[in-house]
Amino acid sequence: MLNMLIQVAVKNDAEEILQLQKIAYQSEAAIYNDYTIPPLTQSLAEMISDIHKQTVLKAVVDGKIIGSVRGYIEEGTGYIGRLIGHPEFQGQGIGTRLVQAIEEHLNQAKRYELFTGHKSERNIRLYQKLGYQISRSEPASDGLIMVYMEKVTGDNLS
Repeated sequence: MLNMLIQVAVKNDAEEILQLQKIAYQSEAAIYNDYTIPPLTQSLAEMISDIHKQTVLKAVVDGKIIGSVRGYIEEGTGYIGRLIGHPEFQGQGIGTRLVQAIEEHLNQAKRYELFTGHKSERNIRLYQKLGYQISRSEPASDGLIMVYMEKVTGDNLS
């Protein structure tokens, strides 16, 4: 088990998170043969803006950021995005712990929503394992269909 701390990211973390994001999303870009996806083209200024406007969490091991996720609440829905983990640490629970942590930070939400590409089977399996269900799919571009997944909170179950 990794000795990992999950903390709220601050402006000084923006560059390190952005570098990690560009490493982590290479595998997604390869699946779709599209290296112009937003996580790979995001600027440092946009990353800093995200840190100010959203909750951005970082997973830290030995002082190094190895994962991140971000989210915000709008009209009762917690939107979760840009879940990343360093490829060297894949399969060690970083994604699971980060999703659980962002859900805790957004615990006023009545439901959570996230999305991934239709060919991103590892992501879909992870989200299903965490209680998310596919709610809809929308074409995004040639060869890419976005799969939206949702999880209704316990307070909302009848």
